[in-house]
Amino acid sequence: MADKKFFVDIVSPSKQIFSGKVLSLTAPGTVGGFQVLYNHADLLTSLAIGEIKLVTDEGHTEYYATSGGFLEVKKNKVIILTETIEKADDIEVARAKEKISESKKLLHDKPKEINSEVVRESIVKAKNRIKVAEKHSK
Repeated sequence: MADKKFFVDIVSPSKQIFSGKVLSLTAPGTVGGFQVLYNHADLLTSLAIGEIKLVTDEGHTEYYATSGGFLEVKKNKVIILTETIEKADDIEVARAKEKISESKKLLHDKPKEINSEVVRESIVKAKNRIKVAEKHSK
């Protein structure tokens, strides 16, 4: 089993989120979810809003909520560049629910003064954060 590990780096604009060896990685591709295992074919793809799952080399499973980005697989190394990402245990559900309420109020009160597509996307991102946190937090 030791020889079936590969290296993963997850980076956001503000910091490095994860760096280490894993047994598997599952990610939300824009054309569907997929899994990466040892010796995966080279790949460059965009990521959708969703959940990233890592099984570390020690067998622990970690879950993250992401708002999208890009993923590259090359020679047993994966690099994920993501817009935003939070570990399930670190997500503040109350803050995400507040963001949904504020965004809905904004859509209702000022529809001509805002970019409603951006506001709707912020609602989808907040709902994803809540879903990941409630499903996987301890």
